[in-house]
Formats: sequence, structure tokens, C-alpha cells
Amino acid sequence: MQEHSSLPPSGNRVLIAFAAPLMGAVVLGAAITVLFGGSQPGDPSGRASTALILGGIGATSMLVGLRWYGLRGLGLRGGRPLYAGIGFATLAWIIFLAARLVLVPSNPGVVGDADFGRAFIYLPLFEALAVQLWAFGLLFRAVADWRGPLTAAVMGGLVFGAVASLYFEESFIFSTVSILYFFVWGIFYGLIRLRTGSILGAVLIQAMHTLTAWYILLPPVEPTRQELHPLYLISATLYLVLIWRLWPKSEDDYRV
Repeated sequence: MQEHSSLPPSGNRVLIAFAAPLMGAVVLGAAITVLFGGSQPGDPSGRASTALILGGIGATSMLVGLRWYGLRGLGLRGGRPLYAGIGFATLAWIIFLAARLVLVPSNPGVVGDADFGRAFIYLPLFEALAVQLWAFGLLFRAVADWRGPLTAAVMGGLVFGAVASLYFEESFIFSTVSILYFFVWGIFYGLIRLRTGSILGAVLIQAMHTLTAWYILLPPVEPTRQELHPLYLISATLYLVLIWRLWPKSEDDYRV
């Protein structure tokens, strides 16, 4: 990778790219708490608190990433990279949705959630765009300059999976199987970023993935571990097949 002479050394950029968004989330949360108070009585789901964390991560990643790499460097590319990303990410969406229909029951006669409108705004902005700006935008580029694009795709995927396990609304349980699923999902998205050069397609499909699986096809009750573990295992196994197909054969396949 070509070094950027006006930027900090590549190793330092990785540390900054990892730590600065986390610090941004802490600072934003503290500022909001001081200005408006810490209680959220109208938010029993805790979505507002999570939005502060993910929003701080995304906003800081955008600010630092624009200064260092610009829009294209962060993966904010339209045109063919966008459409290619949509195509690849849709494969995982279809796999998960089909497995969800078979393995986790839906509420008979009920389509949609009363909270759908807020989820429609929250999911693409915070769970999708904010997290991917960090994992596959700022951090991806910093690691790519330091240890190469393929390492960046995998590391970004692991960061995505860790955040998803802790903060995504569809992370109903915290177990070894669920963590494995989110890590594999993240690495798949990392390879999409590597092969297409864009995060926008994956951002769009990630939001649709969650909306359709958990808000439009509404489960009658919160899914159980016995229902989710087979869903996660089957989906992760098929995602691994997609990862194998997307794995670059040479450096000509990289779109950093």
C-alpha cells in the first residue's frame, strides 16, 4: 500500500482508528448526559443509549476518515461498486431470511411491528452506516496501509462482529454460537468491502436484512436459544461458502 506522507505512521494510524471512535462515543454520551440528563423514560428498549454509542463511533470515524482518506477512501462509492456490494450482500440476506422462516416461527396473521417506523430510521443510520464507517471505512483503510487489505478485511469483520454481538438489536442472546455467527457475517462484509471498494451496498442490505427478518416477519415472542443456535449455525456455514467464493485470488482483486 502507498503511504500517505502527510499522515501519521501506519501503526499509529491503526491505534488512532481503533481508539478515537470509542473515545468519540464516550465524549458524545457524556455531553448528552450533561446537557439533557441521563434518563430515558420513554425508551425502555435502550435504543437511545445505543444510538449515542454507535452514533459517536460513526461520527468520529467519518471525521477522521474524511481528513485522512476522503469519501472514496472510506468506501463511500456509488456506481458499479455500490451495485456489486448490493449483489453480494443480498446473497447473505436471502440465506438468513430463508433460514429464519424455517427455523424461527412468525406471529400468524401479523406482519410488521408497531416500532417499525423508528427501526426503519435507526437500523440503517446506526447499526449499519455508523458501524461500517468504523469497521470497513476508517479502520479498514488504516489496517490496509499497515498490514495489507486482506488483513484489513478480516480485522474489520471481527470488529463488526464484536460490536454486533454487544449492541445490535437482533443479538437476542450472547453465546459462543452467536458470537461466531456475527464474526462470520462481519468477515463476509469485510470481503465485500475488499472486492468492491464500497460499503454502501452492504449498509443498505444490512438494514433490510434486519428489518425483514425481525420487524416485518415478527416473531410471536423473543426467539429462544434453541431456535437461534440452529439459525446462526446454518447461516454462518453458508456464509463461509460465500466467503470462500469471494476470497481474493490475487492482489488484482483488491479494491481498497
